[in-house]
Amino acid sequence: MKLDLKLYRGYANDKELVVFGHVFKSWAPDKYRMDRRGIRHAVSVIHMFRIKPLENVEIKLKFRNLEVTTKTLADGYFRFTIPYTETLESGWHGYEIVCKYYDFGIVETSELLKPFESKVGVISDIDDTFLVSHSRNFLKKLYIILFKNINKRKIYKDVVPHYQALSRAGQENETASNSFFYVSSSEWNLYEFIDAFTRIHKLPKAVIKLKKIKTGITDFLFTGRGSHDHKFEKIKDIIMFYPNLEYVLLGDDSQRDPPLYEKIVKIFPKNIKAVYIRQTSRRKKYKTEKILKNIATMNVSTCYFKSSEEAIAHSEKIGIL
Repeated sequence: MKLDLKLYRGYANDKELVVFGHVFKSWAPDKYRMDRRGIRHAVSVIHMFRIKPLENVEIKLKFRNLEVTTKTLADGYFRFTIPYTETLESGWHGYEIVCKYYDFGIVETSELLKPFESKVGVISDIDDTFLVSHSRNFLKKLYIILFKNINKRKIYKDVVPHYQALSRAGQENETASNSFFYVSSSEWNLYEFIDAFTRIHKLPKAVIKLKKIKTGITDFLFTGRGSHDHKFEKIKDIIMFYPNLEYVLLGDDSQRDPPLYEKIVKIFPKNIKAVYIRQTSRRKKYKTEKILKNIATMNVSTCYFKSSEEAIAHSEKIGIL
C-alpha cells in the first residue's frame, strides 16, 4: 500500500496559526512530473486526478514547542487552526506533519508565513490573471492543460515586474516583502504545477488557496468549472485573518472575478485599496465596466487593463508603487 502526504504553505498572525494539507492512499498529485512532453505529459496530468484521499487518518502537527493532533476529513483534507500567542518573527517558518496509518508512517515539512509589517496585502487570481489559460474556451483550456507542459505554459507580459513591485512596495528592509495570496478555482490537484510555475517565473512567494480536490477522470474534465463561491470564502478568511491590511485584488474578466470582488468591497469597505481586472478578449465587457464603476463609487481605485504596463502605471499613479 502507498501512503502519501501533501502539505501547503500556512500562515499565522499574533493570535493563531493555520496549516493544511491532504493525505492519500496513493501517490499525491505532485509525484507526477510536469515537464514531460506530448502524451506523456497528458498521462501525468490525468494521474494527478486519479488519486485516493484517506478519511479519518490521524495527523500530528509539530511547530516549535507545539504538538497538536487532528484527523482528516472525508476528502483527505486536514486543517489546523490553532491558538498561538508565542513571539514569532516576521517571515517564513518551517513546520512538520506526522501521519500514521496502521503500520505505515510518513513525515513531511512545509512553511507558514508570519507577514512582515506592511500596509498592503495582495490577493491574486491565477488563470488568465497571470497564467494564460483560455478559461473562456473549454476545449482550448483542456488541450493546454493536457499537452502544454510547465515549460510551455505562458505568462502575461509584464506581470512579473508588476507583482515584484507590489511585493516590495513600501518596504525599506531588503529582506521584507508584502504578503501575497494566490486564490483560484483550480483544484488542489494542481497545487504543485501552480507553485512550480510561480517559481520558474520568479513571481512573489505566496500562500496558495485552491478548490476542493478532485478524484477522478470525470472530475478532471470539469477542472476549474462550476461554482466560484469558495473563492469568496477564502478571500473573506484572509481579510478577516489580517484585518489591519489594505488589499490589492487582481483578477480577470473571463469568469466571475468582477462581481466577486465587488461583493468583497461591499463587505470590507475599509480593507480594499484597488481592484485590477485583466481584459481577456478583444473588447472590454460592458458588465465588467459597470461593476468597476460601482466599485469606484465606494472609494476603491479600479483598473480595467489589457496590458500589465497599464496596471503598473495605475499602481504608480495611485501611490502603491
